Amino acid sequence: MRKVVLYQLLSLDGVAEEPGDWVTDSGPEVFANLGRVIEPQSDILLGRGTYDYWVGYWPTSDSEPFASFINRTPKHVFSSSEPAEEWANTTIVTTPAAEYVAPLKHASGGDIGIHGSISLAQSLLRARLVDELRLVVAPTVAGHGRRLFADDDTLQPLELLDVQRSPQGTLFLAYRCVF
Repeated sequence: MRKVVLYQLLSLDGVAEEPGDWVTDSGPEVFANLGRVIEPQSDILLGRGTYDYWVGYWPTSDSEPFASFINRTPKHVFSSSEPAEEWANTTIVTTPAAEYVAPLKHASGGDIGIHGSISLAQSLLRARLVDELRLVVAPTVAGHGRRLFADDDTLQPLELLDVQRSPQGTLFLAYRCVF
């Protein structure tokens, strides 16, 4: 079965919204980590907000390793309507995320990535459809903003798979979700 892998940038206090405002580490370790995460992925899950935010940038970007990956990889975008701008290799999904992702995990292919898309990630975590978390934790306290792990009564045990750090103090954490 394919794995659903959530890749998320977080501040030390758990904020996931607008990481461009507080992630300042742009060293080679950040890009090497991203390359390791996306290399086995053959599909991407995006929420409509992330899609709308990214469609104006990534199709013409040369920021590697992500630009080539995001542009060639099939994107499954959860939305109730068609977006204003088209992006190659995009399928609009109107089905509830858990109903769509559960059978997708049984289809052939590599890992299924979730990038950004906080609400989508939260719904799939609650549905216990996320297999791994790949978190990039910046040595910054953002103070406010949406958090990936919002107040929720859903216990989610995790098993630490790997931890690395950059010289600037950014942590690269890999967890397996234990159900």
